[in-house]
Amino acid sequence: MTSGEVVAVCVSAEKHVQKEEVEEVLLVEDLGIRGDAHAGFGHRQVSLLAEESVDKMRAMGLEGLRPGAFGENLLTRGLELTRLKVGDRLRVGKDILLEVTQIGKECVERCAIYYAAGDCIMPREGIFARVLKGGTAKAGDRIEVLEEGPREREAEEEK
Repeated sequence: MTSGEVVAVCVSAEKHVQKEEVEEVLLVEDLGIRGDAHAGFGHRQVSLLAEESVDKMRAMGLEGLRPGAFGENLLTRGLELTRLKVGDRLRVGKDILLEVTQIGKECVERCAIYYAAGDCIMPREGIFARVLKGGTAKAGDRIEVLEEGPREREAEEEK
């Protein structure tokens, strides 16, 4: 699926903790989400996680997982985030343009998210992006893949 929707937007003032769901967030070009601890954090300005990934954890018995439980900024549904590649571009709502910069992440040690949720799926299924064009995002916004990353296009051209 190449499109879906934003289920929730979340922020936190600290790193390595669960985020709180808010009504809307302002994404700022080359910065990230205003008011979030990861704003300005190089290539991991915005984190995305699919609600389908959270559903897997719920099916394993982790009940009560709410948006932001795994430290994600944007919780999505319907878009297969795990199929994205570095360089892919996403549009959120009408204005926001994101570029996927990292798939998953290496955790040096278990953080508060791991202990609060019982596991953390961000290292396996989280997506990180930088903001190419900013705007306001909220639950219900459409999210879609606009184009595949440069490496994907180059591989296709070589065929």
